[in-house]
Amino acid sequence: MARRSTSESLAARNPRMTLQSTPQALIVELCKQFYSQGWVSGTGGGMSIRQDGRIYIAPSGVQKERISEEDLYVMDETGLVLRQPSTPGLTPSACQPLFFNAFQLRDAGAVIHSHSVWAMLATLMPGDDFACTELEMIKGIAGHGYYDRLVVPIIENTAHERDLAASMAKAIEAYPSTYAVLVRRHGVYIWGRDWQQAKAHAECYHYLFEAAVRMAQLGWSAQQPSDRRAIPVAQGTRQR
Repeated sequence: MARRSTSESLAARNPRMTLQSTPQALIVELCKQFYSQGWVSGTGGGMSIRQDGRIYIAPSGVQKERISEEDLYVMDETGLVLRQPSTPGLTPSACQPLFFNAFQLRDAGAVIHSHSVWAMLATLMPGDDFACTELEMIKGIAGHGYYDRLVVPIIENTAHERDLAASMAKAIEAYPSTYAVLVRRHGVYIWGRDWQQAKAHAECYHYLFEAAVRMAQLGWSAQQPSDRRAIPVAQGTRQR
């Protein structure tokens, strides 16, 4: 039997998320999932998809788990609004300049902004960036392997989301291997070539953020490689 792709398996589990789903339908459905995971609570956080020269983006300051397809903005790749939401009084997401950074500088097809508590706590660990190695979920980030050192830049937070755009752009350019930028005491922006990869990256990054914080609580460092490979195994001793 042929093995299903990730997107096909997802579609089988949730008929609303098929390979033919519109960007609007995907954003609505995924925001509900992200809300249940604690990524977009309190109207914060969000998601944007780029497809066929169009940008689909949720409005600002709304309950992300309750948005409808008609609430979304459609823009061109310069940010010109092509279609307004049908609900009056809505404004484009304050994250728009940050989403566009990933679209323009990394050719991303989708970007997720999370307010996960684990992402926020990861920014409070010592250092100017987040780093970890020898954790299995590192392999879920494109271009990375188990023994690689995964590094995510951390930029300082500002009072207004739009003011993060310049420092985020600098971080993206300074860290060419990253698919995420953390914002201190705030959250994280994560992207991928399409919504499937962005979602997979987000799940892996969040796992790594939580693992690193919990390891620190136990007195271990996620930045230090395991020393098990350096421990000789005596002859006749069972290797674990």
